[in-house]
Amino acid sequence: MQTRSSSKFVGEPSTNPTSTIPKRRNRRRSIQRVEPFSLVETPVVTMADQRTMAELLRAPTEGYAEAIVVPPIPAEHFELKHSLINLVTSKQFFGFEKEDPHAHIRYFNKITSTLKYKDVPETSIKLMLFPFSIDGPARIWLDKEPSRSILTWDDLVSKFINHFFPPSKTTNLRNEISNFKQTKV
Repeated sequence: MQTRSSSKFVGEPSTNPTSTIPKRRNRRRSIQRVEPFSLVETPVVTMADQRTMAELLRAPTEGYAEAIVVPPIPAEHFELKHSLINLVTSKQFFGFEKEDPHAHIRYFNKITSTLKYKDVPETSIKLMLFPFSIDGPARIWLDKEPSRSILTWDDLVSKFINHFFPPSKTTNLRNEISNFKQTKV
């Protein structure tokens, strides 16, 4: 008979004749299954397009068109100055809840109305500069617009205002004003 203090090692002979049965380890053995190997050739499937592997691995260049379509400018040597872009980016619209998209459009119109270039329509300048005047969620909104979906300045203003100041917000504000009650002090 063994006591708790005595140890029994696997390699030690036992003094008790009834304890000749070795202890089993409590470990499950996994059965390995080997699938039979087949030498039957599988048919080669041809692809519908016959592009090479190099062509398939090349990054796509289609589908990256901007949402805003700027009409062709007939003027020669026209470019936007860095100072103008810096002026527009100095007060960007982010699209946060407390920002007013109407105030942004008014400010943007004020800046762009001071520019006059020969043979360059004012709306073309506005369409070119507008992406510089937004950032953050507003920039994400513009990037998610379908490519080539904004053709005129009016299209851009309409989509911008409808997204950042939807008609439901106008209705809610109108209801707040009409249901206003003065309390007695």
